[in-house]
Amino acid sequence: MDPHTKATQIAPFTAVPGPRHPAADAQPPTGHTTSTAERGSFCLAVCSCGWTGPARRSRDLARKDATRHGTEG
Repeated sequence: MDPHTKATQIAPFTAVPGPRHPAADAQPPTGHTTSTAERGSFCLAVCSCGWTGPARRSRDLARKDATRHGTEG
């Protein structure tokens, strides 16, 4: 086996453009977009505005929290 003795020249990391995040160009949502998220045995409602509902064991109650926030917010 021949040892590698010469280093390969590469461009500096800052010269290589990073991946673009598709949401960076997207316009923010005009309304509230709610969904539910699972955290262990709990389910909670989350919204695009940053709001989160209380953690619940019942998915149905978490969905109702999301619906209430979407209509009230």
